[in-house]
Amino acid sequence: MRLSVVIPAYNEETHLPKALGALARQTLLPDEVVVVDNASTDRTAEVARAFGARVVYCARKGVAFARQAGLLAARGEWVAMTDADSLPTPVWLERLMAKREGAVALYGPLRFYGVSPLEAAFSEWGYRAFLHLMVLLGRPNLAGANMAFVREAALRAGGFPEVEAREDVLLGYALARLGPVRYVPDALVLTSARRVKGGWAPFLLRQVRNLLGRPEGYFEDGERGR
Repeated sequence: MRLSVVIPAYNEETHLPKALGALARQTLLPDEVVVVDNASTDRTAEVARAFGARVVYCARKGVAFARQAGLLAARGEWVAMTDADSLPTPVWLERLMAKREGAVALYGPLRFYGVSPLEAAFSEWGYRAFLHLMVLLGRPNLAGANMAFVREAALRAGGFPEVEAREDVLLGYALARLGPVRYVPDALVLTSARRVKGGWAPFLLRQVRNLLGRPEGYFEDGERGR
């Protein structure tokens, strides 16, 4: 089995080294890391190459387009995705791939870093509770920072839809129509808390709107490519 990891990146020269470093420390190393440079104006591509990643340029701005470019460029049978501001725990890929048999997609929980211990715990356990609820409802909620799928299945499902946000969740729904999509609770990824810089209330409101299928305005300025 060949495994690719794809990271969409827009002006991520600051966060990207930590994300790539976390991938280098995986207990199950990927066969390749693909960084999709989503028309960055900083040193994103240079930083990625310095860490040995393969860089794919995507001129069409938007995270959905960047993820799709990464899907098309990936050479692995399985494709895992995370974000440039995220830090997969060392066992992330190992725990995901241990559950791959018979599945078309896998996903795990997230926890904010860069916040107080209380806020970090709230973010993780609140999100875990939400994911468990979605499992009970039969509505897998894949997040771009912590997901993996069979490449050919994702292509058959039509890939990432051309939307402002929620492209990860929508692909997850499409994949669930093709086969089992599994939640893997111990495949944890830490992710930047920059999306709550405006406060928890606006952040949670954006999540609810996104969940209801209204992603307009989900990304603030500078967040477009994660």
